[in-house]
Amino acid sequence: MTLEDVPFTRGRHVFAFLGVVTFLTAIGNIGLVSVMPTIGRAVGMPDYLVASVFSLSALTWAVSSPFWTRHVADAGPNRYIRAGLVGFLLSMAGCGGAVAFGLAGLITPFACFLGFFVLRAVFGFLGSASSIATQSLIAHATAGEQRTRVLTGLAGALSLGTIVGPAVAPFAIVEPFGLTGPMVLFAVLGALALAGTYVFLPRGADAAAPSQARTGSDNSILAVWRGRGSGPALSFGLLLCSAQAINLYTIGFVMLDRVQAGPLVAQDRIGVTMTLGAAMALVAQWGLPRIMRPVPMRMMLIGTALSLVGNLIALLDPGELAASAGFVVACFGYGQARPGFSAAASLGGTDAEQVAIASATSFIAGASIMLPPVVAAAAYESWAGAPFALAIGLLMLGVGALAAGPIVFRER
Repeated sequence: MTLEDVPFTRGRHVFAFLGVVTFLTAIGNIGLVSVMPTIGRAVGMPDYLVASVFSLSALTWAVSSPFWTRHVADAGPNRYIRAGLVGFLLSMAGCGGAVAFGLAGLITPFACFLGFFVLRAVFGFLGSASSIATQSLIAHATAGEQRTRVLTGLAGALSLGTIVGPAVAPFAIVEPFGLTGPMVLFAVLGALALAGTYVFLPRGADAAAPSQARTGSDNSILAVWRGRGSGPALSFGLLLCSAQAINLYTIGFVMLDRVQAGPLVAQDRIGVTMTLGAAMALVAQWGLPRIMRPVPMRMMLIGTALSLVGNLIALLDPGELAASAGFVVACFGYGQARPGFSAAASLGGTDAEQVAIASATSFIAGASIMLPPVVAAAAYESWAGAPFALAIGLLMLGVGALAAGPIVFRER
């Protein structure tokens, strides 16, 4: 099925709607991350418990991704896109309730943490299903360069959400909601997006899973990862996303140590650096495809080269400006390479493999932030250049993964 074959509410409008859903959930998730330190201190939750909430959520996301492969293939994407939004809605509303009880002294700080953990785990479990369903829907409705453009646009929506979320969240802390305000706002956005699925998502025969996906062939994550068509791109993606996670989760510590004007000024510089990085990723995902043809291999190689340059700048120069500029350059590279590997993996697989490929991509998104940032942060205590050296090493291994086997980028 090509874009021209998709009816009015199932063509460009459905892709635009999926972009809006991605944008809104990114606003909520990153916005929550930005206010969680303040919430944790207010309810008396230890900092390490605040930090662990999102790591445990990522673990749930990664572990649950293989579980959804067969379910999405059998039932089609609609119910699982809605399931992800239900998980988002429950997570935000429930976390808001936990904060309200904690601030009122009705539950202990540890009980508040347990509430956050369970509710964010619910989102991790259902959110991975939504991610798989969204990518599989796009894969079955597009082909070739068009698929690359749609996936790149979706990645841009995610990047835009990471910029807007931290900016919006503080303004939602208003009376009578107080610190629960951001979560109330995000829950409302989730409810609106859920309602929109009944208007914009395909209905009838177009909503069903393609018959090829329900064959008896082995469409597991392991099977497509071993395949020569998608495997090299998936291996590259895991290494690339791990390198990006290292940069993202250690830049705060690096800037705190390199800025000489004190922690308050450093916090401002961290915010500026991360916002610029997200903006450059957005330019790579929304600006460049309008100028140049988005070819997956070119996107991966150029993006990796820029990410390597960014890490080398920060590694070789111990100054504050080098750390900030290196992060921004690396983000521009990651912004090109991430949708490139997603498109390459999808285009390298058969129609019957698309759900499993989407599951593998979802798994990568969660797995990449579980261990690499922890290892890099621990190594940083011994050597200030460790995060950048580790990221460089992973990026070089990623290039090796691409060279390990031929990737066929054919128009499908």
